[in-house]
Amino acid sequence: MKHVSHWIAGARTGGDGRAAEIFNPATGEVSGQVALATVEEVDAAVEAAARAFPDWRDASLAKRARVLFRFRELMDAHRDDLAALITSEHGKVHDDALGEVARGLEVVEFACGIPHLLKGGFSENVSTRVDSYSIRQPLGVVAGITPFNFPAMVPMWMYPVAIACGNTFILKPSEKDPSASLLMAELWAEAGLPDGVFNVVQGDKVAVDRLLEHPVVKAVSFVGSTPIARYVYETGTARGKRVQALGGAKNHMLVLPDADLDLVADSAVSAGFGSAGERCMAISVVLAVDPVGDELVEKIVSRVAGLTVGPGDDPASEMGPLVTEAHRDKVASYLDLGVEEGAKLVVDGRETPVRGGRGDGFWLGPTVLDHVPAGSRVHREEIFGPVLSVVRVASYEEGLEVINNGEYGNGTAIFTNDGGAARRFQNEVEVGMIGINVPIPVPMAFYSFGGWKSSLFGDTHVHGTEGVHFYTRGKVVTSRWLDPSHGGVNLGFPTNG
Repeated sequence: MKHVSHWIAGARTGGDGRAAEIFNPATGEVSGQVALATVEEVDAAVEAAARAFPDWRDASLAKRARVLFRFRELMDAHRDDLAALITSEHGKVHDDALGEVARGLEVVEFACGIPHLLKGGFSENVSTRVDSYSIRQPLGVVAGITPFNFPAMVPMWMYPVAIACGNTFILKPSEKDPSASLLMAELWAEAGLPDGVFNVVQGDKVAVDRLLEHPVVKAVSFVGSTPIARYVYETGTARGKRVQALGGAKNHMLVLPDADLDLVADSAVSAGFGSAGERCMAISVVLAVDPVGDELVEKIVSRVAGLTVGPGDDPASEMGPLVTEAHRDKVASYLDLGVEEGAKLVVDGRETPVRGGRGDGFWLGPTVLDHVPAGSRVHREEIFGPVLSVVRVASYEEGLEVINNGEYGNGTAIFTNDGGAARRFQNEVEVGMIGINVPIPVPMAFYSFGGWKSSLFGDTHVHGTEGVHFYTRGKVVTSRWLDPSHGGVNLGFPTNG
């Protein structure tokens, strides 16, 4: 049975005290244990990062970029190994895990351009013989607290940019699927990253609270549920830290009557049930503008019937189990709740056959609820599982109002062949990431990821240029130099010595 420990100052370490069980979601069996850090172990990681910071801050941009390029090549070479770890602990199918790694690598590739990203501005002769210029400098020790649903990609939203900017980093991954974090740490070391620049502390609330309280930690990035995002933001900022905390979501797809319904059905099934619905950019609500609802639901149901649910390491599986038994049971509870609230259960995921048999795995198949009342709990609350709700609306305006009245503002999509309607939607909808005939509008790495309202606490999104600004702070220098004396003739080659 494996034991997942911490990574501090360039080595696996600690983990002899408290521990939590790691499960294989496809079988329900315990596959290992993960250490739960003590306050002292978190402090050791912070101290290691603080020791490493001065030298890494002063490393040339060229050196940082070279390490990042090597790390990128190593990650690419080990993408199958990383995906296998994710599948074994999270449950998502192998192809989905590979896709996660690929999207994370895009941020690494973006960070490889750090010499360009950190260029400042220069103004000559702002006054007589006075020049002014701007520079951006790293913060110091920064931390990332990441969720179970993307154990590779979400950390890679954070640490490549943070490290490229000259900071040292402490990752606190989810204790549900922690092994990917240690493989990434080992690849950083192989790439030549100095000890202490990247550290991993496994753990639970004890580790989170210590990172939020520690005076040496200058900034915290977080992705998770809205209640915890709010807690992280309020606790961290109260102690003077810079915080970006990304919370939950309830993403809607607005379908206008002129839309291509085959494209819509394909997109709704892919965006609703990929990764078993355990992603903050999943489409969980389809807003069908009458009269297309009946036909669209029929097309969605026919596609769901053809999905293969099974273990993530089976190449034939298209959707795997949920991450834990408790989470599966919570998601499944919404099916009966939906019926109680007036919805029609047209596909019951509890009855979905599982390839190879259910065993004791954490299974819940794709579920479709039709005629979900707008404003009901099933419609409003983040379920975070393979439950697709269809809400019927009479018009574009009613659908827009439903979206804008929601608590969250992470992602949304509109499906239409009317360019004017699409342009109006992108202007009027109160959501941070918009898809037009694209079901999951996750920005590329050179843009920034983040929502509005209760989906984001803080004013800076992750990766892209906003990520660079989050992990650095600006200085403006105004300088004046007297004209040097001539100093005589010197025909020697100029050097930096």
